[in-house]
Amino acid sequence: MTMGIREKLLLSAFLFSFLSVLVYAQPPASKPRPDLDSVVRALTATKRFEQTAISPDGQNVAWVESADGGSTAIFVAPVRAGNEPAKRITAAGSGFAAEGNIAWSPDSQRLAFLSDAAKSGQSQLYISDLTDAPPKKLSNVTGFLDLPGWSPDGKTIAVLFTENATRAAGPLVAETPQTGEIKEAVTEQRLALVDVTSGELRQISPPDMYVYEYDWSPDGKRFAVIAAPGNGDNNWYIAQLYTVDSTGGAMKSLYKPPLQITNPAWSPDGQTIAFIGGLMSDEPSVGGDVYTIGAKGGDLRNLTPGMKASASSLHWTNGGELVIGQVVEGDAAVGLLNPKSENLKTLWRGAEDLTAQGWGTNVSISRDGQFSAVIRSSYSHAPEVWAGPIGAWNQVTRLNADAKPAWGEAKSLRWKSDGYDVQGWLLSPPNVDSTKKYPMVVQVHGGPGAAVQSHWPSSFNFAPALAASGYFVLEPNPRGSFGQGEKFTQANVKDFGYGDFRDILAGVDEALRVAPINPQRLGLTGWSYGGFMTMWGVTQTNRFKAAMAGAGIADWQSYYGENLIDQWMIPFFGASVYDDPAVYAKSSPITFIKNVKTPTLIQVGDSDGECPSPQSYEFWHALKTLGVENQFVVYEHEGHVFAKPEHRREVVERTVKWFDDYLK
Repeated sequence: MTMGIREKLLLSAFLFSFLSVLVYAQPPASKPRPDLDSVVRALTATKRFEQTAISPDGQNVAWVESADGGSTAIFVAPVRAGNEPAKRITAAGSGFAAEGNIAWSPDSQRLAFLSDAAKSGQSQLYISDLTDAPPKKLSNVTGFLDLPGWSPDGKTIAVLFTENATRAAGPLVAETPQTGEIKEAVTEQRLALVDVTSGELRQISPPDMYVYEYDWSPDGKRFAVIAAPGNGDNNWYIAQLYTVDSTGGAMKSLYKPPLQITNPAWSPDGQTIAFIGGLMSDEPSVGGDVYTIGAKGGDLRNLTPGMKASASSLHWTNGGELVIGQVVEGDAAVGLLNPKSENLKTLWRGAEDLTAQGWGTNVSISRDGQFSAVIRSSYSHAPEVWAGPIGAWNQVTRLNADAKPAWGEAKSLRWKSDGYDVQGWLLSPPNVDSTKKYPMVVQVHGGPGAAVQSHWPSSFNFAPALAASGYFVLEPNPRGSFGQGEKFTQANVKDFGYGDFRDILAGVDEALRVAPINPQRLGLTGWSYGGFMTMWGVTQTNRFKAAMAGAGIADWQSYYGENLIDQWMIPFFGASVYDDPAVYAKSSPITFIKNVKTPTLIQVGDSDGECPSPQSYEFWHALKTLGVENQFVVYEHEGHVFAKPEHRREVVERTVKWFDDYLK
């Protein structure tokens, strides 16, 4: 039933609320905001990097950067940078296209990549020999290609292929509305091999299995894959580790994990497969312990039991050691792990972010493990590509040399809560006057399996806009976050909103202790799990005077039947909602809704499959019924992560204006 029909049927009851939604379907009218404009300029003018990859011999580094009109471009430069400019590798001639997903050949002489130069929106596989000759187009498919990877002998390139797919895979993008008879959408992302000479493509994994990740065996005869049958968006949470022959055929299950696994990596001697395992809530956001298992099964080992960090990437060196990217508290780190002794040595740690996407820590490693490439950024430095020995990187790009933060200093805070050591970031306004008291907004990250690190923010991040507008912003990493080991990550199981919220409130107390913050002018916000925590927080305390809940969850019981990725919930709640509804009700904001007094802004995309808009409708309906001040904004054809720049800006503008109205 549409909103228009609902208005006709229930005009007297809904008139005011309905009109308020109509009014706020347009950007909020307000006077010019130079503070917001400075943030927008700082973030939108920033060159972004999607990927970097060092050649196996450690001599060259390739990267993917944002280009004209929303396209992307590939460049290559020597690791030991001299005066020669970076060389662009492209199938688009003098124009631009969406190009990326780079992969070096084993001999370091060629680069495979994906490009939609031939037809906009349809990527194909290309190879460049790094000369001025045009790249060779290998594929001619209809569908979605991803993750090219060369065979050890350089004769074949593996790809993940979703035939006839109409959109990128993953639950973060806008879902396609369904009408008529509704059936579960089942896509088939299969492992395919492309012959480098002929371009012939053949799919080798079974059609009923969705392949998420893979790695070649050193002899090129097999693959280690992480896969699951059925719905690709949902079943990552129950995926298993398999092997499959490069000639095709049935998959052999090596390991059915109790939780989630990622990053399969075959050892150089062919005897072992390493991977990361742990409790993870989002497919792109991974963290856990490092495991190995025999390539034929058996001999499962946790190499990092008790590690006070979360591994988010791993790479074998040809010497048989593992270089692992880590989140340690809110820092990035790189470690060297000896699988035999289980000795883990920290090679580098810093208050930075070492990945383009903001999901953990990722480092591209040369074959011998001596050289690496990273994308470095922090709250004070915009992203750039660096390469060289781990921790002694040389700066390769200088595309953001003029980018300056419009916000103030970022400090790492640590505090105690229920015996846990908790960490978070306190972002300050520019030019703080210690004789004044400032408002503060708490921004809770999504996940919950994630962590806030010092990073150059995206244009969809409220924190820098709020800080530039005169707020302190606390970004906590409460229990359930990555960065302090699996015991800490799993400490919120069957406890959403309780211990983790106590951690957040203890962080507020610590921020009040160390910074000039007015305790009567506190706000609460977040997106996704942070949106849930905002809805939850205003039902638990009146300490916050304003809130903005983005893509939140009001009722875990109804959410279970509405979202498209319900498999993620069972490890966190211990059972399905049909088997234990009480554990879902106990953590649902709607259970305590009559406690709410806090003015709350609610924002969500209408095509969100992770946190569907009915959850926001449910919370808004309760607020207006109870007479709590509110605004509710639904954005057309946006998924969990917004795609349209104008919508991203509008979300930020609305959020800042809302807090200005109630905290200033």
